[in-house]
Amino acid sequence: MSEKKPGEKKSKEAQMEQLTPREIVAELDKYIVGQKKAKRAVAVALRNRIRRLKLEPEMREDIAPKNILMIGPTGVGKTEIARRLARLAGSPFIKVEATKYTEVGYVGRDVESMIRDLMAAGVQIVKQEMQESVNAEAKTRAEESLLDLLLPGTGKKNKESRQGAGGPVVRPMGAFSINPNANNGHGPSLMGTAIQVGIPLRRNQEPGEPENGESFEESAEQRAEKQTTREKFRSLLRDGMLEDRMVEIMVNQSPQIPAFEMMGGNMEELESSLSGIAGIFGGNKKKKLVSISRAREILIAEESDKLIDRDRVSEEARHRVEQMGIVFIDEIDKIAIKGDRGGGPDVSREGVQRDILPIVEGATVSTKWGPVNTDHILFIAAGAFNVSKPSDLIPELQGRFPLRVELESLGKDEFLRILTEPKNALTKQYVELLATEEVAIEFTPEAVERIAVLAAEVNSRLENIGARRLHTIMEALLEGLSFEAPDIAPASVSITESYVNERLADLVTDQDLGRYIL
Repeated sequence: MSEKKPGEKKSKEAQMEQLTPREIVAELDKYIVGQKKAKRAVAVALRNRIRRLKLEPEMREDIAPKNILMIGPTGVGKTEIARRLARLAGSPFIKVEATKYTEVGYVGRDVESMIRDLMAAGVQIVKQEMQESVNAEAKTRAEESLLDLLLPGTGKKNKESRQGAGGPVVRPMGAFSINPNANNGHGPSLMGTAIQVGIPLRRNQEPGEPENGESFEESAEQRAEKQTTREKFRSLLRDGMLEDRMVEIMVNQSPQIPAFEMMGGNMEELESSLSGIAGIFGGNKKKKLVSISRAREILIAEESDKLIDRDRVSEEARHRVEQMGIVFIDEIDKIAIKGDRGGGPDVSREGVQRDILPIVEGATVSTKWGPVNTDHILFIAAGAFNVSKPSDLIPELQGRFPLRVELESLGKDEFLRILTEPKNALTKQYVELLATEEVAIEFTPEAVERIAVLAAEVNSRLENIGARRLHTIMEALLEGLSFEAPDIAPASVSITESYVNERLADLVTDQDLGRYIL
């Protein structure tokens, strides 16, 4: 296992080096329409992280990440840009809502939990990669375990336990004592244990089995027959002939800790400690009757877990989190305070900003996998800022997000591209969904354009929710067809401009109804 580590790191770094800013933007274009400024900013930020890793350690430590503040209305792609970026780089990534944190000392999550969540994501990524590398060995071990379940007594472990060691056999016979009142009360008071020392049984010889060649030959024949049977069952297993047979296995059972909140303190560490105590006293194994197919999955997972080095997983995950981790803090505008706020500090706003500040500046957070330093974690914050402004954040926090990117509102042209261009465009999703019911639908270009026009119109008249408006319009448009699909299948339906106007005319003309539904 340890020999692969340098090669794995080298391969990972080679993959990262191939991600030039232009290629990063091209990959993001497959899923997100427009927003070129934001894409270029995150592409440069990611590339700078790759460049930093090539520098000398002394210089590397002094280069801080250029955190990004995305400003734009909801539904324009802020979250999707950050999520796709992290997936592209293979970096540990989490998305958190700034509004769910409270100041230290109050009931709620403390800001350090975002780093613990990021570390958990990093551990999961590294663990999956290492499990894939030992998957072949895990499958082999799981197969042997399945054969042991199907044919008890035919495995190597059973034979070895019967053969035993070749030394003399020593068996306790019981305790004895000498009467202390012997010799007129002056005898010695002795206690001891009687033992029997015997000649060990011959290899493969059962107790009471006669010492003759005939018995030995029969035992060998039995072993050969069992081995042949085991190989036959192995072939049946590999051919999938025993998938539905039920077997009883021992599975790991995670202790259930009831959820509760506490005033201050480290909730995650407390839950981890309680889980460990429950595992010690309550036991963590139980018998379960499952099919062979399900047993194979459970056994492969258990064997993979045994084959990987947990310490190495934690070490590699911590390295990735510290050097390449990305935290996306959404709704940061909700914790910004207007300049004319009047009263004292708000627990859910300014206090949270003060708590987030040291994490973004660089701190060491304790996790159950070890301490994590946040000096080089990339933070991307986002918010609509339609009520507050970025200048309403405390000055120290503003200074920690030097890159400001304003995302553009989406109009008819962008909606038209969103409906057709991305790899998993919305129209393609509905075509595939209804195809599962044997209903083939086809969107004409005029219909797609009409949908885009309606989305832009409703956004301008009602609340601007960006591309999410397309989801509400598409659901309203295809609700009847989705409901009737199982009854009319197989069928073919063409979604034309007149079809769109007919289904959505009432919603668009009746503003009150449109506001309620759209």
